[in-house]
Amino acid sequence: MEKLASTNSTKSGSSKKARGKTHPAESDEPQRGVPGENIPERVWQFGVIGIVLIAAILRLYDLDLVPLHHDEGVNGNFLVRLVREGMYRYDPENYHGPTLYYFSAVIPWITKLLFGSAARDHYGLTTFTIRLIPVLFGLGTIGLIFLLRRKLGTVATLAAALMLAISPGAVYLSRYFIHESLFVFFTLGIVVACVWFYEKRNPAYLMPAGASTALLLATKETAMISVGVLIIALALTLLYARFHRKTSVYVPPKRSKSRPQASRLRQIIDEMGGTSAVTGKLIVALIFSLALYLLFYSSFSRNPNGIWDSLQTFAVWTKTGKTAHVHPPYMYVVWLGRQEGPILFLAAIGAVIAGLKPKNSLALFCALWAFGLIAAYSLIPYKTPWLVLNFIIPLALIAGYAIQAIYEMDRGQLRLVSTILLVAVGVAMFQTIDLNFVNYDNDNPKYVYVYAHTTRPTLDLVNEIEKIAKQESGDLTGITIVSPDYWPLPWYLRNFSRTGYFGRMAPSAEPLIIANENQKAEMEANFGGLYEQVQSTAPGGSFELRPGVKLVLYRRRT
Repeated sequence: MEKLASTNSTKSGSSKKARGKTHPAESDEPQRGVPGENIPERVWQFGVIGIVLIAAILRLYDLDLVPLHHDEGVNGNFLVRLVREGMYRYDPENYHGPTLYYFSAVIPWITKLLFGSAARDHYGLTTFTIRLIPVLFGLGTIGLIFLLRRKLGTVATLAAALMLAISPGAVYLSRYFIHESLFVFFTLGIVVACVWFYEKRNPAYLMPAGASTALLLATKETAMISVGVLIIALALTLLYARFHRKTSVYVPPKRSKSRPQASRLRQIIDEMGGTSAVTGKLIVALIFSLALYLLFYSSFSRNPNGIWDSLQTFAVWTKTGKTAHVHPPYMYVVWLGRQEGPILFLAAIGAVIAGLKPKNSLALFCALWAFGLIAAYSLIPYKTPWLVLNFIIPLALIAGYAIQAIYEMDRGQLRLVSTILLVAVGVAMFQTIDLNFVNYDNDNPKYVYVYAHTTRPTLDLVNEIEKIAKQESGDLTGITIVSPDYWPLPWYLRNFSRTGYFGRMAPSAEPLIIANENQKAEMEANFGGLYEQVQSTAPGGSFELRPGVKLVLYRRRT
């Protein structure tokens, strides 16, 4: 990535220091801080620790508070089968990759290893442990942002990490057992690895870049969109930079008059150790990334057909992308405005600054990445709120750059920056707490991430079942589910071995039957007085699964 001027302060003192500075690749000395900045290292350290603590608290506190979403229940079912049977078979009709399940299986497998037969029945599978994996990847994404400090600037990096740490959507989706947190982590991993590859002139960084790409492709089929946008954003950044080379702070060392001036590409390759070294590392990185891709999709060689199926998924997704969850093109901007207003507003400012005054190539790239991604996804009829997380990462980066630019314009004074940050953080924090801990299942349109979500009465239903089961046969208590809508109940009833999911009225002699409220007449016709309804506190005695779907619990009379 072409390096333009950094976001360092334009004070004369900093420019003097810059004259004698060598390129990062030319020095083996430890790189601390950002050249030209007057921000103490201790401020950076305390900032990093504080942001990580805030992010961790928001993501880990009462992690099983929110009932599992329909999709979380389906993903949980895949994980249960993987942990209990040791096998995951990728199905293109599911069209999401296997990384979520294999990373999440690590905790249950360790539990089984440590506790043996004591973990035989429950395998360490809990709502907390499965959601812990997205939480860790969410925190890891914030950690990756810190690695961009020398390229974006200290203020920009801290501001971006803070905005991501308290983003309503980033927190909400990090507490979700779906693929999105892993997906954005690997996407940012590609960017960070490539930045370090260029900055350090070290081909070894091709390995994490290749690994991140492979894992991204093994996470979701939409990886092709993200990779395509990253490539286009890079190409546009390089083209734009050609017209502003006069702002570059890096001056190549003078060459002898007897030697012809080497091309820019030739010079970079030489700095990396020559063509042989770069080619060798590139081949190793490609082989390693391909091996990762094949390992995950083949279920670590236990399902070779999964590799072919991973290619078939694009045909499935192309069809689904036109027919399911269809919304107008402007919907993502509306959703962002409703719950990510501070990030979107600051990102827009940062994009304008990066475009008009292209002093920082990474900032320009992030602006093109963010708004290019929004444009690309907006063209697809299929739209769901959790895809917004893809935009939040680059938006946070360019929003952080906006704060950095304002800080420099204000000549290093903190008054204006502090005011802007205080307002942005205050609004975002209020929305985050309100969404994640109060209205997490409220289907009001202003809570855009609450999308056909399971409501809290579902947990009342589960508690009622567990209470009755203690009076019956424990985990061996039979349950017949005749309601056509029942997800995510398979997750909550995973330890009840005698649970049947029929999705329609069926004969049963089990102690418990779960039906849809609309099936009450059928229940009466089929079972007469053999069962009695277990009343909830809601009108009609039903349990709301999600808006528009109410379940009724029946217990066999003794």
